[in-house]
Amino acid sequence: MSDVTIHKGLDNVIIDESRLSLVNGTEGKLVYAGYKIEDLAAHALYEEVVYLLWNNRLPNQTELEALRAEIAANAAVPQPVIDALKSMPKDADPMAIMRTAVSMLAHYDPDSETNTPEANRRKAVRLNGQAVTLAAAWPRIRKGLEPVAPRADYNLAENFIYMLRDVAPPEQTAVDAVNAYMVLLTEHGMNASTFATRVTVSTGSDMHSAIVSGISTLKGPAHGGANTEAMKMFLEIGDPANTEKWFVDNIKSGKRRIMGIGHRVYKALDPRAAVLRDRAEALAKGSGNEKWFRIADDLATLARADQYFIERTLYPNVDYFSAIVLYTLDLDVDMFTPLFAMSRMAGWTAHIMEQASNNRLMRPDVLYTGAVDQPYVPLAERG
Repeated sequence: MSDVTIHKGLDNVIIDESRLSLVNGTEGKLVYAGYKIEDLAAHALYEEVVYLLWNNRLPNQTELEALRAEIAANAAVPQPVIDALKSMPKDADPMAIMRTAVSMLAHYDPDSETNTPEANRRKAVRLNGQAVTLAAAWPRIRKGLEPVAPRADYNLAENFIYMLRDVAPPEQTAVDAVNAYMVLLTEHGMNASTFATRVTVSTGSDMHSAIVSGISTLKGPAHGGANTEAMKMFLEIGDPANTEKWFVDNIKSGKRRIMGIGHRVYKALDPRAAVLRDRAEALAKGSGNEKWFRIADDLATLARADQYFIERTLYPNVDYFSAIVLYTLDLDVDMFTPLFAMSRMAGWTAHIMEQASNNRLMRPDVLYTGAVDQPYVPLAERG
């Protein structure tokens, strides 16, 4: 078997064609269905990107409003699911809560076990709205507050801030930051969680099961949980005055690595990180608390000037500055990854529908390295 090439971690293995996104790590480029992420983050409503991924073109005003209204009208979470959330341990991992809740949603979805293109689109509409509702509901429920129902006249970013804070109208600066975050996190090629959703649906399983697979995969600290770890690092540093000493004691010494710097694909600056840095700075200045942004930016500056990071082309990734954006919105650190999940819902559902439209069961192989032809020894004769 010496002629077999093992692609550990599936590096450089192309599983299919896709029209959804282009990730060019060498040039630091990300494109959604033909459009640069920088342009979409600056100008597009999240629902515009949803329409783009589902239809391969941007909507006109009438089409956008129709989709926004359809998602908002289907964003409510059934009361039995809300009641179940209230019964769960308040210190449970929010990603585990979201995983369980999405699984429960299947029981109340009339299209749950129907996998026609029409049924899958209806499920995708519901899941994109319900994911935002769940992400806003859990922080309130675990604090003993009643969750707030979504409004039919709001878009998803507006509804998230409204449902989280129970204040209408929601603060526009916060809405804009959430919308930009959601656009930037919508889709990113064949990442681990997206691959998991496609593997699940390739078996003929349903969309809710595939999304549960995606959430379970995103939960890991090497994937969606990295922004949580980045914020914990900034909190540990505590003050901009401590940044350089922390860098020398922990990074130059080789004891630690900087969470949120470096990426499996990008060998240039992650374009999403560049956009989020600007958003984080604007939010920090607007809130009057620039401490956390200053720590993150100073630490990134130290890394950029360090030979270790230069030689290995290590740059901030999307998790690095997104942690500052989310923390400045007064979100608990452990809620960062559920916001990643609600943002990635459009990408996951688009991939699920794309996989289902031209499906083949995913069945990779593995190189066996164990023993063969071992003689079976009866149990009584084994030492």
